[in-house]
Amino acid sequence: MDLPEEKQVKSGVVALVGPPNVGKSTLLNALLGQKISIVSPKPQTTRNKILGIVNGDDFQIVMIDTPGIHAARSPLNLEMVRIAVDSLAEVDVIVFMIDTSFPVPSKISVAADHLKNVGKPAILLINKVDLVAPPALLPILEAYRSLYPFSAMIPISALKQDGTDLLLRELLRLLPEGPRLYPEDIPTDATERFIAAEIIREKIFLNTTQEIPYSCAVMVDSFREEEKKITI
Repeated sequence: MDLPEEKQVKSGVVALVGPPNVGKSTLLNALLGQKISIVSPKPQTTRNKILGIVNGDDFQIVMIDTPGIHAARSPLNLEMVRIAVDSLAEVDVIVFMIDTSFPVPSKISVAADHLKNVGKPAILLINKVDLVAPPALLPILEAYRSLYPFSAMIPISALKQDGTDLLLRELLRLLPEGPRLYPEDIPTDATERFIAAEIIREKIFLNTTQEIPYSCAVMVDSFREEEKKITI
């Protein structure tokens, strides 16, 4: 008996890259409609590659939230940048994210150099546009126009989910057709144990200062799920 052919949809892998602290994790959480990537005001909060799966009736976008690309010196930061850069070779499209505090390309030359080396289709996102007047965006757009042949340049506010519909529309235009890479009902491949450890680390980032957040690591020794009682 012949098995039915798997439905073809817009399907592919997207890397979410850029300098530290521009809102990459906030954007991923907004697209998923739930929190899987931790967020804090401190740079380099994201240390690991986090995978989020955005599902629709006719698409599946596998988004990789990466650590911020920057001029690193310490072994930890060098490893974080390596994780982000290695992710670029695995994807179909790159979403290169800055915010309105990065008005000129020279401030992100490290990240821009890696972008040029991979030669993948890329979308420029300018985040936090809710914090500036619209005319302030014009010189930023003009400055980045010569940096890379971006397929689109989209101003957004990840926090307010303004412009995310335009991003999805552009991603669907660029992604190939194919089968879904993951089941439709899972938002991430991360385990609950990993997400719990990340949330603990987020609280450390939010409630401590100076070198403490950057010197900590969280290891879960035991993880127990309470039995849930359902009343009908």
